[in-house]
Amino acid sequence: MRSPGDAVSRRNPLRISHHQEIAVPAQAPSCQHLQELAAQVGAALRTRERVLALAESCTGGWIAKIITDVPGSSGWFDRGFVTYSNTAKADLLGVRKATIATHGAVSGEVVAEMAAGALERSPADVVVAVSGVAGPDGGTADKPVGTVYLAWASRGDTPQIERRQFAGDREAVRRQTVAVALQGLLDVVARAP
Repeated sequence: MRSPGDAVSRRNPLRISHHQEIAVPAQAPSCQHLQELAAQVGAALRTRERVLALAESCTGGWIAKIITDVPGSSGWFDRGFVTYSNTAKADLLGVRKATIATHGAVSGEVVAEMAAGALERSPADVVVAVSGVAGPDGGTADKPVGTVYLAWASRGDTPQIERRQFAGDREAVRRQTVAVALQGLLDVVARAP
């Protein structure tokens, strides 16, 4: 039997199939829009008989909240990991401390390891992982406030990574992150066999 540490040490978070940087205008989606996206995610997962898990940092469980607002979500949503601290990312998802030290908690490498860890620690077929700088503090020249990395992964596939640059206050950055995470899930599930 493999221990979770064995799987993490063999994981190659740098095998990223798609990495793009996208600037997004400060138009925070409405609650209704988020609820509609979550319902669409649920319908797509149910149709394809897939199960979802989440690994959230900057959103603090907001994606899981929107998902579980959908009636019947227990049929397609397994669990969410809220790993706000670096210690939680390492302890709960197996993110390597060396990855965090080298690339920072807000990086493509870390969200790739978060996604892989969520797949390893759940029966889910599909995951999304998010980590970002929601503000108002914490930004740097390389990663200003509004920088968010997202990773979508399906079991057996290389994660798709995106860096987004959101505008607006903390609420707007987090709300936009939830919307992009859900839209990306729709895209990943639509491509699944």
